[in-house]
Amino acid sequence: MQDVLVSGKASFEIEVPYKLIETGDKGEKPLILYLHGFNQNIEFFEKKVKKLKTIKAYHLFIQAPYPIYDRKGKRNVSQWGRSWYLYDGNQEQFLKSMEVASGFIEGILDDLTDTVQISRMCIFGYSMGGYLGGYFAFSRWKKVKDLIVIGGRIKTEAFEGRRKQAKHLNILALHGEDDTSVYPEPQKECIELLKEEGFNANFKLVEATHKLSSVYITKAYKWLQKTGYVES
Repeated sequence: MQDVLVSGKASFEIEVPYKLIETGDKGEKPLILYLHGFNQNIEFFEKKVKKLKTIKAYHLFIQAPYPIYDRKGKRNVSQWGRSWYLYDGNQEQFLKSMEVASGFIEGILDDLTDTVQISRMCIFGYSMGGYLGGYFAFSRWKKVKDLIVIGGRIKTEAFEGRRKQAKHLNILALHGEDDTSVYPEPQKECIELLKEEGFNANFKLVEATHKLSSVYITKAYKWLQKTGYVES
């Protein structure tokens, strides 16, 4: 005989590192939030976006919460790559997991408001971080002014009937013409839809693959320069 006496769920806490860097004079300035790709971490990503860190702003790097086991056994846990959300192909699960991740990021941002004066905020999201960046910008539209999505897609369908509240967003979508991990056509269609709805949204195809190469960083820097983040 076997009886299940208790069945339930319990929360498990995990520490997630983040880093806020200030460049330029003290005082009110923009904040750039960096969301890395799948199986990456903030240490790796900070090196990749070195050119953007020359912009006088607050630079916030947050590491994704879910660790990816290093099968080669060459890195310690702190160096493992991370994942922002849990995705099994089910769209409901996808959106639910992105909402959890967005709430986590929002909590960090809210804690920082007592420490820094932010004039405007830009999200710089790559690949998996680009998907999440788009979701965060449209679900927490009051907090975000500018959005850069590289090698990802803004899930416009998740905000059907609610997109107009985020019409203030300036959006740049960069995609590699040889990207076979995330094909560019779906993102291009989403940007065209947003443009038709009156958004300041631009899609740019570049000579690159999915890998976050310097061409993406340079394009993002020039766009931020035109958008007012870089002093002339």
